[in-house]
Amino acid sequence: MNVLTTARAGNFAGFAACAAMMGYALYSQHGLGLEPCPLCVFQRVATIALGGVFLIAALHNPSGLGRLAYAALTFVVAAAGVGVAGRHVWLQNLPQDQVPACGPDLGFMLEAFPLTEVLSVVLSGSGECAEVSWRFLGLTMPTWVLISLALLGCWGVWTNRPVR
Repeated sequence: MNVLTTARAGNFAGFAACAAMMGYALYSQHGLGLEPCPLCVFQRVATIALGGVFLIAALHNPSGLGRLAYAALTFVVAAAGVGVAGRHVWLQNLPQDQVPACGPDLGFMLEAFPLTEVLSVVLSGSGECAEVSWRFLGLTMPTWVLISLALLGCWGVWTNRPVR
């Protein structure tokens, strides 16, 4: 079997893609001065979690049902990230008069409220999440994250599919 077609290599490639996404996210924050909004932070968490699944799958290198479990796990984690990114894209495309008001800072909410309430508030979105401060080829960063996580989810399912 060719090394480029093994599940281990595919999972390492998925991990590398997630690491590259996080590297650019940190560069955009610290190098370009783009502070992440709460939904951006949740997308980062999804990217890190997906990268973790890919890394564990690569190190474990299972067969049979183990591969199926990793295929399902990459799908679920990627789908959660796509959901958050999709919500962010939706907020960014609302008409200006329908954008929700800005809420409290994520750090403050994590200190002041229970986690379930923080999740509810963040996922409902706020005005700061609707701001567009970066575009590449006409698409915003959350749109690129949505596309990337969707492709990585498909990659994880395909790479970890049980083969006979």
